[in-house]
Amino acid sequence: MIPGVWSKESALLGVHTLSLAARTFLSIYVAALEGHIVKHIVRRDARSFMLMLLRWFAVAIPATFINSAIRFLECKLALAFRSRLVDHAYGLYFNDQTYYRVSNLDGRVENADHCLTDDISAFTSSVAHLYSHITKPLFDCALVTVALAQSTHQMGANVVQGPLLACAVITVTGHILKAVSPHFGQLVSEEANRKGYLRAIHSRVIANAEEIAFYNGQKVELNHLRRAYKSLVFQMNKIFRQRLWYVMLEQFLMKYVWSGTGLVMVSLPILTGARQAGTGHGSSSSSDSVSQRTQYFTTAKNLLVSGGDAVERLMSSYKEIVELAGYTARVAEMLQVFEEVSRGEYQRTAVTNSKGVHTQSCLVQFNSEGQPLIKGRILESKDGSIRLEEVPIVTPNCDIVVSSLSIAVEPGTHLLITGPNGCGKSSLLRILSGLWPIYAGKLIRPAVCSMFYIPQRPYMTLGNLRDQVIYPDTVQEMAAKGIADTDLENILAVVRLRHIVTREGGWDVEADWKDVLSGGEKQRMGMARLFYHKYV
Repeated sequence: MIPGVWSKESALLGVHTLSLAARTFLSIYVAALEGHIVKHIVRRDARSFMLMLLRWFAVAIPATFINSAIRFLECKLALAFRSRLVDHAYGLYFNDQTYYRVSNLDGRVENADHCLTDDISAFTSSVAHLYSHITKPLFDCALVTVALAQSTHQMGANVVQGPLLACAVITVTGHILKAVSPHFGQLVSEEANRKGYLRAIHSRVIANAEEIAFYNGQKVELNHLRRAYKSLVFQMNKIFRQRLWYVMLEQFLMKYVWSGTGLVMVSLPILTGARQAGTGHGSSSSSDSVSQRTQYFTTAKNLLVSGGDAVERLMSSYKEIVELAGYTARVAEMLQVFEEVSRGEYQRTAVTNSKGVHTQSCLVQFNSEGQPLIKGRILESKDGSIRLEEVPIVTPNCDIVVSSLSIAVEPGTHLLITGPNGCGKSSLLRILSGLWPIYAGKLIRPAVCSMFYIPQRPYMTLGNLRDQVIYPDTVQEMAAKGIADTDLENILAVVRLRHIVTREGGWDVEADWKDVLSGGEKQRMGMARLFYHKYV
């Protein structure tokens, strides 16, 4: 997420750190300023009180700006982290057809769309928030401790007693909270997984709405949605119950026990040091002594509130760190799977018999975990021919369709493959296109740019009518090939689709083409793409 020292993310992190440090210095200054204000109130010094009050309002301007800047920089930092991570994840996802293989050849990442959106967003936001939630309290603890020590020393009291008491109470509190803390990381990770499953079911309904409507299958789909939602609600309620008792104990220790400890720390310098400091004679000396004590008490109280809040945020960060671990595990697993899939390393449940041995005898070899070993070779044909030499056709579930296939198709040959469902017709095309791995044997085929596939369900991309014909080319690539709109009209005329240019309002009209075009028109559009990419 931070590629280098001179990167944008590093600059944002540096500015954010300076803002957090500046806010700590302002907090200490405001605490001291409030002590002076109370001191002048006790002395009934109206002129000095008004001057201090003006300072109070003056310091409010930079203080409020820095508070707003901290939130702004935290959001910018989270967005920068997200942009960097999304760019990296998208690069892996669309590298070497990983987007297809991760869902069809590998079973480790379910709902990749949820991982690429919500999980990355939650992870980066949590990282940015946790940095602020830890760095600011660390600054507060260090600088507030120094300021309190100076104030205690000025009162003539022992500087060590208060910090020792605070450290003892904080240490005991930390051990108690760590011992009773639930496993928030696992809980949050499971919640994210169930959210992704619920979204996937919604996506299935949207993608297959027509088929579901034909079958009147809304009851079945509704039951699936309700079960998924109830599962998510159950997990969320489980987290709520765990947090209820944990937060109650956390608030008791950090709010009431620490507040009592703070009162003891504030009272010690007054009860012990004041006797030595207030030995003067006369009403003036007595008044000064009272005002100094009041100033110290007010300043020390505000500093202790800031310090206690800082330590409380540090202690509560443990829970956020554990939750972040859940997001980190999901994102890290996703990226690891993307990298392994791009290298041809797949993990998926294999079809075996009761003894764990594959039932069909073929050239495919399996490792100890039951996963097939990819030992086939893909070579580029020099003469444009297609050859398969003892290549097995194996489904993503490791179900062997054809144990060994050898075939040769010479240039200019027309080949029609027929057979019942499940015999491997479409599977053969997936192997030729490289979607499925070659587990054994040898595949010799032309270069990828010399082959074109027309799938059973032609894909209609986002964009205008022109984009549908030239897909996956862009308009710039089309112009570089020397093809104009008139050429596209001639192509549509060949497949008898020229009328849709006039019917839909021209080439630049954008629409949801998967719904605008009929099933037959989409099939013809697939043929039009073939003639475009092989335009003569």
